[in-house]
Amino acid sequence: MIGYLQGRITHLLPEYCLLDVHGVGYRVFVASSTRSRLHVGDEALLFTYLNVREDALLLYGFYSQEEYNIFQRLISVSGIGPKVALGILSGITVDRLCQAIVNKQVAVLTKLPGIGKKSAERLILELKDKVQAPDQIEAGEPVAPTPAVDDFVAEAAAALASLGYTEAEIVPVLRKASSCKTVEEIIKFALREFAGRQ
Repeated sequence: MIGYLQGRITHLLPEYCLLDVHGVGYRVFVASSTRSRLHVGDEALLFTYLNVREDALLLYGFYSQEEYNIFQRLISVSGIGPKVALGILSGITVDRLCQAIVNKQVAVLTKLPGIGKKSAERLILELKDKVQAPDQIEAGEPVAPTPAVDDFVAEAAAALASLGYTEAEIVPVLRKASSCKTVEEIIKFALREFAGRQ
């Protein structure tokens, strides 16, 4: 099995990138969390999983070992294939996913692409003892915000999601917006952050 590939990003598309490794272009499917860290022309190292099917050999790539590990956990669950697992990682951060599984938050999991109630319950049943929820999002910062703050953070997150941003993109930005006092301030801050990454 191919453990990782290191090369130059030549193309970056919504679902995959092309990675040039010594003149060979590998098509590597990536989650949005990995894709957001890649740039055409840059050197990149991706941890890879090779999915062998009757009609194709498909490579899935991950920017971090942590993301690769949780992908492996996800595809070990009955009914969750590589494509669905990649969709899950495109819709939620690894920390938030582990938190939802450990805390048995079916409602959070059913918002993810390809996950219905039964699939969510299977994820919880099969992975709750295999993953760990982060004790803290950042040092000194509680995992859950206070109820008053939670309301307008949730409203801002919903507004950003309606603009096409994924949870994996939104969560890190919302963490940095702790000084904002209103929904409008949070949204403006987030949009400036997103614009700065382009």
